[in-house]
Amino acid sequence: MSQVLTPQVFEGLERLCEPQGGTLAAPAGSGILTAPAFPGIERIEAQFSGNVFQPHRHDTYALGVTLHGVQTFTYRGERRFSLPGQVIVLHPDEEHDGGAATEAGLHYRMLYLEPSLLMECLEAEKIGLPFVEEPVIGDGALAKVLLGALGELDRQLDELFVDDFVSRVAGGLSRHSQVRRRPLGTVAWQQVRAARDYLEAHALRPVRSGELEKITGLDRFTLSRHFRAALATSPHRYMLMRRLQQAKALMDEGENFADVAAATGFADQAHFNRHFKKAYGITPGQWTMLRRGFPQGRNGARQSGQAPARSAE
Repeated sequence: MSQVLTPQVFEGLERLCEPQGGTLAAPAGSGILTAPAFPGIERIEAQFSGNVFQPHRHDTYALGVTLHGVQTFTYRGERRFSLPGQVIVLHPDEEHDGGAATEAGLHYRMLYLEPSLLMECLEAEKIGLPFVEEPVIGDGALAKVLLGALGELDRQLDELFVDDFVSRVAGGLSRHSQVRRRPLGTVAWQQVRAARDYLEAHALRPVRSGELEKITGLDRFTLSRHFRAALATSPHRYMLMRRLQQAKALMDEGENFADVAAATGFADQAHFNRHFKKAYGITPGQWTMLRRGFPQGRNGARQSGQAPARSAE
């Protein structure tokens, strides 16, 4: 099986890092590029060799497309492999690792989507989040939808685009849902949003359960159930991930790790390092090295002499 994605796999990928020869080749070196963020959506491009990411878990959906090489990871007790053009779907709070399966290295793009965006899209149907049992999918249509957001990483996403994008992603995931989606019942959306906004606003300090009870009017156990139903994670872990997101931004600005830990509410650098590795599978030092692997241009875009990748809308 080919480890290089050719233009014939599906329309829309042919200009992603395409040399004059007409086939896709992984760019030299190792690195991670981050795109301009949109509330609830993060986008990255990564390239490396070997096993890079240790077991970790996100509080978001991780949706991506393998561009070059063979992507491998352990997920739900099995070793998985993704070839160029295939889609990866990892669910929130599911532990996984990640790396390149061959010496040719790996090049992929990934999008991290907060479950609340999908839930709000599905709210009218009164059903829960779709669960895709197989994490590697051969679906050119879904890949094309994802590349609508991943095709131009220097482009800011706008609200109208995201509304349609999330709707199409929900439909794509539902097509592959192995288990019939169960009725969700009534989620206390107003209270969950209030708790979410409060946690984001106060993420850098300890937030007590009584504070959330006061602003939501729900007892802590009821709120926890509704929060997990809507966002697929707990209030505590949601707050922790917001701290780590801010920590990454500070590291990108050149702050040293001890100062980052203090600024983002961690007890000390060791506490920060431990949680960072649990969330991302690499240490803060490894993250910083990989970020330096991509020359950062305008809005975080990778600089090159190639024509800009086009959207696959």
